[in-house]
Amino acid sequence: MKISTYTAAELQKSYGIDVTSLDTGAAARLGVAATWVSLEPGARSDAHQHDETETWVIVAGTGRLTVDAEPHPVRSGTVVQFEPFETHTVENTGDTDLLLLSLYWRDAERAGHAAADTAHRRFDTRPLFVFSSAPTPNGDLHLGHLSGPFFGADVFVRHQRMKGADAWHITGSDDYQNYVVAAARREEREPAATAAHYSAEILATLRLMDIDVHQYTATSRDAAYPEALRRFFTRLTDSGTVAPRTGTALFDTVTGEYLYESGVTGRCPTCANETGGNVCEGCLEPNVCTDLTDPRSAVSDTPPRDGTVTRYTLPLHELTKDIAAHHRLGRIPAPVRELAERLSRREQLEIPVTHPATWGVSPTGSAVEGQVIWSWLDYAFSILHGIEALGQGLGRSWTADRPEQEWKIVHFLGSDGSFFHPMFVPALYRLAHPDWTPDIDYHINEFYLLDNSKFSTSRRHVIWGKEILNPRTVDSIRFYLALTRPEGRRTNFALDAYVTYVRQTLVGTWQGWLNGLGDRLEKRYGNTVPDAGTWTPEHTAFLARLQTRLAQVTGSLGQDGFSLNQAAEALNGIVEDVTVFSRRQAPAADVESCADEARTAVALELAAACLLATCAAPVMPRFAARLAAALGGPPPTEWPSTVTLVPAGTAVDLSRQEFFADPEAEDSPLIPWLSDLVRDTLRLPADEPVRDSSLVQIGMESLQAIALQYRITEQLGADVPIEDLLGDRTVAELAALILAGAEPEAVAALPEVTS
Repeated sequence: MKISTYTAAELQKSYGIDVTSLDTGAAARLGVAATWVSLEPGARSDAHQHDETETWVIVAGTGRLTVDAEPHPVRSGTVVQFEPFETHTVENTGDTDLLLLSLYWRDAERAGHAAADTAHRRFDTRPLFVFSSAPTPNGDLHLGHLSGPFFGADVFVRHQRMKGADAWHITGSDDYQNYVVAAARREEREPAATAAHYSAEILATLRLMDIDVHQYTATSRDAAYPEALRRFFTRLTDSGTVAPRTGTALFDTVTGEYLYESGVTGRCPTCANETGGNVCEGCLEPNVCTDLTDPRSAVSDTPPRDGTVTRYTLPLHELTKDIAAHHRLGRIPAPVRELAERLSRREQLEIPVTHPATWGVSPTGSAVEGQVIWSWLDYAFSILHGIEALGQGLGRSWTADRPEQEWKIVHFLGSDGSFFHPMFVPALYRLAHPDWTPDIDYHINEFYLLDNSKFSTSRRHVIWGKEILNPRTVDSIRFYLALTRPEGRRTNFALDAYVTYVRQTLVGTWQGWLNGLGDRLEKRYGNTVPDAGTWTPEHTAFLARLQTRLAQVTGSLGQDGFSLNQAAEALNGIVEDVTVFSRRQAPAADVESCADEARTAVALELAAACLLATCAAPVMPRFAARLAAALGGPPPTEWPSTVTLVPAGTAVDLSRQEFFADPEAEDSPLIPWLSDLVRDTLRLPADEPVRDSSLVQIGMESLQAIALQYRITEQLGADVPIEDLLGDRTVAELAALILAGAEPEAVAALPEVTS
């Protein structure tokens, strides 16, 4: 017999609280490891996760246990068991010590199941607010922008929604950046007009990219925003930490203008790389402009002069422990943790949060005149404001002044925001809402290069979204960006490599397999799905292989291991697997004695096509909807847990479908003719754009489609089903389809058209 007795004198700090391990002999006899844990009144443990299963027995006191952001009261006599990897913390809410016994042990099988459970961390039971880093409206979006936060957030939300989560994509234009002032000066117009113009252009480009945004806030055009931001700022000053402080500043020697952010460049005081004011894209560390080496004014291209100014300032070095505690709660990439550790070694880090300027929101009752709230503090509040604005549209009682513990926030951002989003913003929340512990995940991408150098509008080294995106290219662009976007390292986009990949892989392999499968179905089964017959070991092995691919895509799109690179590789893996399987089954396909085995093989290929449509839906929604329709089903809306066969007897139409287009293919010569025909049928103006819209989108109804069908048949001899006319094909895509079935002499005899 072994006895172990709690002794306060043996307590040592661990996870931020007092802990002492039981005698190893006693623990061995219990079959588990065990510790005593003691918290004095008001004490709180660090949030943490581990692979062990753990049981707590509350021996004395009262407290609050928080597991994956869900609070639970505990008291003497409470017994709690944690599954592996649940994030948990405990706080003593009473006036006496909280004492508990912790018993924990490793169970590899249990931990493995917990790690594979994509519903853990309660993503399925609370609202998910997914933010793509708000763009600065000083220009439109190019492929470098689109490959990053916007695309990542869109795919993430689509996948979470397919899993049943209450997920929402929120973004907007960060109007009060002083980069907008620089663009306005360059373009000789007012900042408000510049912000409004580019904000609209940005939103239009996002739509071209099929990026769904559920709340888009242009801060300078939201009437309620300035006063709400002032209330947030007052919360910060009421904390006593954000206060007016006099410090050094830079001024233009020619104009006398105060310089910050885009107004000044120089060398980073940490890594000596060329950088702008406030953050370095090289080492990602912040600067305060006056610490730049060899600074130059962007206004007059001269060295600035030093001066002093009183600004509201945040002493961030006083909040390093709060930032570290925040980083224990959610998904924090390792580079952010390393950056936070670097910054925590600074003795002082005073961040000005107001600046002498005219473009922005002035604080209420400010102790310093003629200053506006800094755009990064503005952005911190815009996150909360975006949630409230979304809630108003949905009839939900979400408010920016009272953020809720139930909220789960997910940020998608570029690496140059690694200081602001995970460190500066949470520090502000700690001061403004001390009773709120925000549970935030961060997904960070690096810079996407164009032909191995940075995208640059000044050097015209850029591919704008509007230049390359249209209904025929959007799926291939989305897939190629998913495959090549910069996750954890800088990657490169080359137009010729993209064109080659689309031709060889998406058109050549993907579409080639699907069209070939359609030809075989038409020839052997009359475009009807056969029922599976006799199964061979190769068949069951292939089904298991598809199940493995499903697990790979699921994990790659999940909240913990989200990676569009890996998801794209797994989607392509489905096609690679099925083409190998099809080739190996082909020799027996027409052997009469193997007919039962052959229809099983075809049924499995169709199961692979159905799996591809469903798993591709978050990445390529148009392709997924079209493939699902060709397989006789609706657009995918639910994420599968297993691979299923397409129901026998389902009518399918795969052989003539165009799922991907050659990026450099010539447009169908019938586009102008068909566009005029559509406008005439619908009585539209002669200059009405119809090329890139479906007939349903521009208002065509069944009777009008019948009239159009008759005219197409009469003039070209092409038979186009009503289902195709009223499907999701654009007018340009219908023109290509009609051309394939038209009589060449009739096409040659068409009169010339002008548009």
